[in-house]
Amino acid sequence: MRGDSTRSATPDTSVSGVVWDLGNVIVDWQPRFAVAAGVGEAEAARFLAADDLDFRAYNHGPDSGQSWDDAEAALAISHPHWLEHARAYRRHFEESLRGEVPGTGALLRELDTAGVPQWGLTNWSDELYHRYAPRAYPVLALLREVVVSGTEGVAKPDRAAYDLTVARTGRPASSLVFVDDRADNVEAARDAGLHGVVFTDAATLRLELRGLGLPV
Repeated sequence: MRGDSTRSATPDTSVSGVVWDLGNVIVDWQPRFAVAAGVGEAEAARFLAADDLDFRAYNHGPDSGQSWDDAEAALAISHPHWLEHARAYRRHFEESLRGEVPGTGALLRELDTAGVPQWGLTNWSDELYHRYAPRAYPVLALLREVVVSGTEGVAKPDRAAYDLTVARTGRPASSLVFVDDRADNVEAARDAGLHGVVFTDAATLRLELRGLGLPV
């Protein structure tokens, strides 16, 4: 979900590091392609638009540390008519990864060249992140660490996810800017003391980061 970027951080030259969300900021993530690979386009569209099942809420379970086996077992009881669709998403997950979001990789590379430290904070299941992401996205190697919610058992917008990430950086929250495409996640980051920018596109983000004093 794209958020409103009008509440971006106020320019502040004290910012010296960047924390990146991954999905739909660096990684173009489109779950319908994975679901469609198993059940077809029409069924994928029905599943992702279902009134009786919120896909994001379902996906948040594994993102928060639940196993996919347990998530699917629970769905088999609560929504058995969607089980085949959910299994298709997991089985064909690699199809949901559609390359880099245009322009963002260039920003990571420029920041890295300039010596600006960067980290990741992603809502992603432990199983699927480690199996697919580093191999599919070499640009992630520019990040000093990626805090994976499913590995840690805590997901955005829980305050603990931000506090953990800040602790891993070894820097004050006020020296970091967090970039995410979801306004609620950015708001939570601000509440945790970080600067926050809602991502819409790389060109706008470049201006936002430049306004914070970063060399892009």
